[in-house]
Amino acid sequence: QVQLVESGGGLVQPGGSLRLSCAASGFTFSSYAMRWYRQAPGKGRELVGEITRAGGSTMYADSVQGRFTISRDNANTTLYLQMNSLKPEDTAVYYCNRRPVILPWGQGTQVTVSS
Repeated sequence: QVQLVESGGGLVQPGGSLRLSCAASGFTFSSYAMRWYRQAPGKGRELVGEITRAGGSTMYADSVQGRFTISRDNANTTLYLQMNSLKPEDTAVYYCNRRPVILPWGQGTQVTVSS
């Protein structure tokens, strides 16, 4: 069955960095573009960015452009999100999924940016 397992979150000070991972299984990972989403407290889920099937192209939300980098390892069916220059407004639960979305969503990983 489909499994999306996010990890790597934590508490970090403003300006710090984190690297999130998403272990995917239950579908042909290399056949799909993959996305990172986030959901801040009291807000809806928003798209952070996307990477194409082979990893040759990425796109990002304006709010993270230049600070976040998405990559993938198709051999190990793992998606990554490198987050640099973190800001308090990046605080959220981060999720991965494919395009189109597949259910169920993973449990997400909490990122808290605070001094």
